[in-house]
Amino acid sequence: MKSFKPILIVAGEPNSIFIEILIKSLKKKKFKSPIILIVSKKIFELQLKKLKIKFPFKIIKEKEISKKTLNNNKLNIINVRYNTKNAFEKISSKSNSYIDNCFKIALRLLKLNFTNKFINGPISKKFFLKNKYLGITEFLADKTKTKNYAMLIFNKNLSVCPITTHLPIKQVSKKISKNIIIEKILLINNFYINHFKYKPKIAVTGLNPHCESVDNYDEDKKIVQPAIKSLNKIANITGPISADTAFLKKNRSKFNLIFGMYHDQVLTPIKTLFEYNAINITIGLPFIRISPDHGQNENMMGKNMSNPKSLYEAIKFLDY
Repeated sequence: MKSFKPILIVAGEPNSIFIEILIKSLKKKKFKSPIILIVSKKIFELQLKKLKIKFPFKIIKEKEISKKTLNNNKLNIINVRYNTKNAFEKISSKSNSYIDNCFKIALRLLKLNFTNKFINGPISKKFFLKNKYLGITEFLADKTKTKNYAMLIFNKNLSVCPITTHLPIKQVSKKISKNIIIEKILLINNFYINHFKYKPKIAVTGLNPHCESVDNYDEDKKIVQPAIKSLNKIANITGPISADTAFLKKNRSKFNLIFGMYHDQVLTPIKTLFEYNAINITIGLPFIRISPDHGQNENMMGKNMSNPKSLYEAIKFLDY
């Protein structure tokens, strides 16, 4: 019988919908890969009680973990201490140390090559990252000393990649370069070839409306166009194309993958098209890292009404 590598999950911010959508995902289907959740047992039990949900679990210890200790019929939990009396509280810096300890355990296990499958729940950029990192993508890249990485918002029909991630608009033009565009396109192009066994059809949007600039310096002609030209013999690539028409039905049907110059240029249309049916994959790390494509959703905490689709798809993607 084939032995499946476990899927390692960090629950992230304790004051979020993550535990709710995780249990909904696990109730929906029995996955082949054992699931290891790094979380506070106290928070886990308090939230399940609040949500009136039951699910079997067992506590395992990090230093004693092996495939023999894992139970595929239960959720395997590595308990991390977190001092609280309430199932949900207002998000604050109180959870920072707890979240950091969860990530440290996960990174130790990933470094041991016990598994290469990793999912993290949402965190607060304001409180946990404290403006030191643009997002968890950059946080994990720093912790693993990864220089070349990219954010892929994946759907089997169409995926997108922003060349820059969580930057203010005024900084975008200063942060794009020919080399950065080439590096990220090659990274994801190779991921498709190695993981899906085909070369993706790629479109690249320009930075400016209609790929035109009213300034003397035109980034689309000076940066984007030369980057695409240098990749013509390596990748199946088109561009720069205008972002305002790239996602029209007849246009997007021609591509597997669309690269944009900044976050909302491609994430807004992809979320409009697929809503929760997309996952966030960090390409370039020593392991496959995925997160559901949404945040803590503080307004929905404890209501048992959150949609688990994105997390379900994330687990399904790694269940091999």
